[in-house]
Amino acid sequence: MTADRLVKGPGMLLVWLYGVMSVGAVSRSAYQIATEFGRAPLAYSLSAVAAVVYVFITYTLVRGGETARRAALVCCAAELVGVLTIGTWTVLDPAAFPDSTVWSEFGYGYVFIPVLLPVTGILWLRRARRVAPAA
Repeated sequence: MTADRLVKGPGMLLVWLYGVMSVGAVSRSAYQIATEFGRAPLAYSLSAVAAVVYVFITYTLVRGGETARRAALVCCAAELVGVLTIGTWTVLDPAAFPDSTVWSEFGYGYVFIPVLLPVTGILWLRRARRVAPAA
């Protein structure tokens, strides 16, 4: 697979969306941790985790190659588990989160992009493997 295979066609939109989410989550978590961490440490820490996941997936998609594709696929699956877990937790026990996270209510504050993005990523990364030329 060529290095740029993952960022062709729909992959470019995926990289762009992960890039936007990276900037948003990093900015949000950095500001909240720096200014109001004591108010909702769990929520702000989870937003920082989401930021790291978004940055890593963005990097692996841009890097390309089979190893990066596999790493991104694992990270997208872990991200989906995180979104579903945190989303469910915030719905069932909202008192545990005095402030929202990126993944609260399945990404409601981000127009549900956090729950749709890993699903789309998994589908694209699985397809990218099938269309890769044999070595």
